[in-house]
Amino acid sequence: MNAARVVSKFLSALRAPRPQASPALLDTTPRPKIGLALGGGFARGIAHAGVLDIFERNEIPIHCITGCSAGAIAAAAYASGATPGEIARAGCAMRFGDVARWSICRMGFVVSERMQRFLHRLLKVERFEEMRIPLGVIATDLCTGQPVRFRDSGDVVLPIRASCSYPGLFQPVRCNGRLLVDGAMSMEIPAALARHLGATHVISVHLPVQSEDKPPSNVFQVVNRCFQIMQAQTEDTWRRESDLVITPDVSHIQWDGFNCGPEMVKAGEAAALAALPAIRAWFPEPRREPLGALLPLGQAGD
Repeated sequence: MNAARVVSKFLSALRAPRPQASPALLDTTPRPKIGLALGGGFARGIAHAGVLDIFERNEIPIHCITGCSAGAIAAAAYASGATPGEIARAGCAMRFGDVARWSICRMGFVVSERMQRFLHRLLKVERFEEMRIPLGVIATDLCTGQPVRFRDSGDVVLPIRASCSYPGLFQPVRCNGRLLVDGAMSMEIPAALARHLGATHVISVHLPVQSEDKPPSNVFQVVNRCFQIMQAQTEDTWRRESDLVITPDVSHIQWDGFNCGPEMVKAGEAAALAALPAIRAWFPEPRREPLGALLPLGQAGD
């Protein structure tokens, strides 16, 4: 009997909760999932590197990133693991001939095969499923006019080339039986795609173009002006999908102003810094609960 009582007391002691001077706390505050949607702008896309740099330095977590045209290059580079500094240096060193070659035909004046070499040097990985954060790239089906979304799996280089194929200048890109052109033709900033990738809060980065105060003087200026008119008509669509819009001050810079790279990086930094208070307001004060209180009955203290 004595032996039975000793064993019974020993087993009871094992089942008894252990005293805790200060119970462990678990943060139960829901965290926002920020999606970053980067718009096009050719050389002006260098400003995206400044925005990304401020986000990293201030530890703003990015859940997913999307882009079209120049924004597709910056988005893919960042998702692949390139740092904002690497993206800025690549952008500042880039020249038109690094990504394009004059080859006049009925479909356009420039081909973009050279962009492949540029992307091979910039990207750390080249498939959607290998990206460190979810990536989305948008192009436009030239026949239907509908956006074509690339995400989740497959090669990223061809979709980026398609997304950058400015119509009237670059020849369209054939992909999966479709003829594709610049993503901004159907959606200037892919904010909705960031939502589809799981973002609860979408930040769109808009790169404004030069204001036109005189008539176009050549075919490229005509096409560019038509692009501006079209995008102005669809701007409300992507703005409705955005919780915040960051607009770097680059409207005075030419579409091919790669020599203004450092200035555009600073413009991106300044715009992102101005947006930080609004972004930080999305992160509420942590709500902490005792860890033991969240365990199933009978497991506390096991």
